[in-house]
Amino acid sequence: MISYNKDITSLQNPLIKNCVKLRDRRGRDHSGTFLIEGYRELSRAVTGKIKVRTLFICSDMFLGSNESTLIASIVHENPDLVVCRCTESVFQKISYRDRPDGLLAIAEQMKLEWPDIEAAIEGKENPLIVVAEAIEKPGNLGTILRSSDAAGADALIVCDRCTDIHNPNVVRASVGTLFTVPVIEVSGSEALAWLHKRGFSVLAATPSAEKEYTEVDMQCPVAIAVGTEQLGLSKLWMDECDLQVRLPMSGVADSLNVAMATTLLLYEALRQRK
Repeated sequence: MISYNKDITSLQNPLIKNCVKLRDRRGRDHSGTFLIEGYRELSRAVTGKIKVRTLFICSDMFLGSNESTLIASIVHENPDLVVCRCTESVFQKISYRDRPDGLLAIAEQMKLEWPDIEAAIEGKENPLIVVAEAIEKPGNLGTILRSSDAAGADALIVCDRCTDIHNPNVVRASVGTLFTVPVIEVSGSEALAWLHKRGFSVLAATPSAEKEYTEVDMQCPVAIAVGTEQLGLSKLWMDECDLQVRLPMSGVADSLNVAMATTLLLYEALRQRK
């Protein structure tokens, strides 16, 4: 039996208004919180020990039969949690999905530091890290996270961010892997200094490279760096990387979507390591 702190039937409820504000970066930055919507996303947030402050539930919109178990886990991990039961119209107001499944939470933002990344690679003989520089589209950043998780990357370094990792569309596109892959946001120069100090080989993905990505050794400690959708990596990364690599292009297009390119590079690293 789910115990509710509040029943919300009005779109004018302050909690609902606050939810809507968190769709914007200003609201997230001001409050230090963000939105997590969906069964899979919240399941992975529990695994990642994300601190949840408020949980909104509309049981009429549930798609499966395990929601009660998940809710119990969230309640158990967050003793101060406020649980709100909503009508369908209210939940539709706070949802940012086309087909909501009746679960949405307000959680505290994650603020990882270098020691967290150090812990993620500790004991790894040949760690694998992804560097994403100035990625503009939240969907691409979320997909990069999803691919990083699938290919077993140890961490993601977001440099000179254009979109913040707590954007609802990053959470959605990552399918909750934002909570399973350690992520840090730093400047490019700071990231390069750390990677070189730790002995990583930095591979810069660029269409102008001479070597194809299958021709380079990815069995050592490797950081795969990818850049903006329109311009690619900055001069800093092109000058300071250890090697530039490219994907073969046989058609009229001169590059791939950044998330797709990252996926191919990661799976080549995985193939070599197997």
